[in-house]
Amino acid sequence: MNQPGSLVERFEAARPRLRRIAQRMLGSAAEAEDALQESWLRVGRADVTHVTNVDGWLTTIVARVCLDALKRRESRREELTGEDPRGDVPASDAGERPEHEAMLAHEVGVALLILLDALAPAERVAFVLHDMFDVPFEEIAPIVGRSPDAARQLASRARRRVRGAPAGRDAATQRHDELVRAFFAASRAGDFSALLKLLDPAAALRADAFVASFGAAPLVEGAAAIADTFVGRWRGSRAAFPASIGGEPAAVWLHEGRPRVLFRFTVAGERIAAIDLVGDPEMLARVEVELPKRNEDEPDRHG
Repeated sequence: MNQPGSLVERFEAARPRLRRIAQRMLGSAAEAEDALQESWLRVGRADVTHVTNVDGWLTTIVARVCLDALKRRESRREELTGEDPRGDVPASDAGERPEHEAMLAHEVGVALLILLDALAPAERVAFVLHDMFDVPFEEIAPIVGRSPDAARQLASRARRRVRGAPAGRDAATQRHDELVRAFFAASRAGDFSALLKLLDPAAALRADAFVASFGAAPLVEGAAAIADTFVGRWRGSRAAFPASIGGEPAAVWLHEGRPRVLFRFTVAGERIAAIDLVGDPEMLARVEVELPKRNEDEPDRHG
């Protein structure tokens, strides 16, 4: 294929699908448009004489542009100091095309976007391409610079993190579980804006007398104040784990392998409306806490 005019037509015909791929990878409609612009520049400079599968070739270019963008984002996060935990690199610019960002969040789900944002760049690319767009691992492998088997493992690890809730739960419980896990992922990442998106504006954080005796405020009200309490709280630590209490999503803080504080979440309207911190030893002894099983071959990126 060596006709510039027909290449333009093919790119424009593929643009809706390419945009969806970029949005899932980057979590931002605005960044997706930038990625498409960069991809078109690369297409214009490329030798397409021997390209036979144009749609696959265009997907590869967009995926590589997105992978580069994710690596830059990861690098910027690693360079952040701990002095300002809210100096994070947001997945999107809320002031730019907010209606499109809202549509993306509604279509994909805020919790899923945040969980995807917690993945390593290559994991995210492999997962999005294979699980969301049915791209075979043989095509994903050169994009992420791995063998097909290694690309399959990347997607598998990402799948376990993103879909880590036990099978058999109803859809509402599954969404609540995703919210809880996304909340702790955002907390560990120091992502203040992500925490705000997950919390209801009028959310309340309540601590019982035992937790308050450790220095926690008995009551914190408002999404901003709660996000400020949790932002960066679990950075570099896996002491807080998603859990299940009576089949309902929750979390538990462990110390020396024993539950010390339970986090009970109340969800309303797809956001977290309340978090109750329970440290009463008698209550801890009465509830059955189910911790998710961790795969031994899954590397721990947070501890």
